Amino acid sequence: MTHHDRHKSWQEKGEKVRTKTPERKPVFTTHSEIEVEPLYYQHVENVDEKVSFPGEYPYTRGIHPNMYRSRLWTMRQYAGFGSATETNKRFRYLLEQGQTGLSVAFDLPTQIGYDSDDPMSIGEVGKVGVAIDSLEDMERLLAEIPLDRVSTSMTINASAAVLLSMYIVVGEKQGVPASQITGTIQNDILKEYIARGTYIYPPKQSMRLITDIFAYCTEHVPKWNTISISGYHIREAGSTAVQEVAFTLANGMAYVQAAIDAGLEIDKFAPRLSFFFNAHNNFFEEIAKFRAARRIWAGIMKDKFGAKNERSWQLRFHTQTGGSTLTAQQPDNNIVRVTVQALSAVLGGTQSLHTNSRDEALALPTEESARIALRTQQILALESGVADTVDPLGGSYYVEALTDAMEEETNRYLEKIEQLGGAVSAVEQGFMQREIHRVALETQRNIENGTEIVVGMNQYQIENEVQPELLRVDPELGKKQIADLQDLRLRRDNQAVESCLAALQQAASGTENLMPFIIDAVRNYATVGEICHTMRKVFGEYQPY
Repeated sequence: MTHHDRHKSWQEKGEKVRTKTPERKPVFTTHSEIEVEPLYYQHVENVDEKVSFPGEYPYTRGIHPNMYRSRLWTMRQYAGFGSATETNKRFRYLLEQGQTGLSVAFDLPTQIGYDSDDPMSIGEVGKVGVAIDSLEDMERLLAEIPLDRVSTSMTINASAAVLLSMYIVVGEKQGVPASQITGTIQNDILKEYIARGTYIYPPKQSMRLITDIFAYCTEHVPKWNTISISGYHIREAGSTAVQEVAFTLANGMAYVQAAIDAGLEIDKFAPRLSFFFNAHNNFFEEIAKFRAARRIWAGIMKDKFGAKNERSWQLRFHTQTGGSTLTAQQPDNNIVRVTVQALSAVLGGTQSLHTNSRDEALALPTEESARIALRTQQILALESGVADTVDPLGGSYYVEALTDAMEEETNRYLEKIEQLGGAVSAVEQGFMQREIHRVALETQRNIENGTEIVVGMNQYQIENEVQPELLRVDPELGKKQIADLQDLRLRRDNQAVESCLAALQQAASGTENLMPFIIDAVRNYATVGEICHTMRKVFGEYQPY
């Protein structure tokens, strides 16, 4: 019997079964509404050319030949709350428990360029991350953490240049030159306009700061990842997996073009570009998403931008499990969700990973919950066997077909964004925002009417749940933060601070690279708010459409 005959026979048998036992749904789809066939078989075209080998263009199977057989992904748990001293304790605890990289969460005032004692900061100091006002806080945050051996990721965007400058100066004080520090700043302002909202300046001025960072780090901080182009927050805002990839890669193209327009050589800055994706619940779609993203980006960099360096073609990415998928109801269920999501990221070839804690739908994670989240990664890495071979799902009929479908749908969006004039123009016209809002509304309706099941929330509920012990940030920490900041202003050389800020304002009015001026201001203990307000005077603030 030929392959075709066997397939036909299977279809006939399946039809007979369905007459007696109908399928659970009339149509099965992924979250991106890609139809899922009942069976996949050998019908993917040009599979060898599109898939290739790990470590070889177009990197569908991974950017390294040996992947996790040589080195496991970086286990980089995200943490930050209250004061720098309290967060430093959590960092050192996680490092003692086997975490291999730091990831810093900053509070809202720090993210949008306000000091803790600013009236705009009332009620927000240290709540969703650590409060960092000055170099003194950064020194406390990184106390006893060797910056020559620990890689640090900082989720900071609008004020990224200031926080990176602080990190560089702390390194200097530790005796670690800027050329040796390693880590990442998110520095992805376009997704802030699209999905998150922690912007300060208009797009044009924000892009200038980003390209200034690219140029400065290429020369002075060569091991630092100058941007983490983020799909995570796009997905958290309600997008589909396809939209997450498409909008993220479109933003990436905008940053590359901005850097080229600023006179930078692509193969000097592109190898330090990195990405940040979400790992959501639809297991196979997530794996296909990561594989498709690598393949598309490799083609963009090689064919559209003419990059010659192979490292410029490689999409390196960090993954965080889906915060929006966590439920306040039956929070222990979140451990299972996070495990499935983390596994999809590993099977998709991530370079580093954060696993959310079970209680994050209720509060910042407790020490115990953070430990369980880290242990989840360690068990996957060391007990499951999934890290022992490269791209174990490569060649799966379903995964390869789904990778192709993700690539096709993503390219449709990229073509549309190009027709609108590119990512910056599409953001200014509200295109991406409207697309995400449409999908988010539809998802919410499906959850409310039960079409989309969330276990423990709209099905399989239990009554009289006992709420777990939660972490509460001491409100006195905010008061102490303000007192310490005001004390710093009395102790520092305020004349030197004013001189540095005046030089920064003059440079911002011209075309010079702003990083040296920001570093000088930071070194003299100018605050985040003072530096950002200085640039506000020149750049203005972004007002959404």
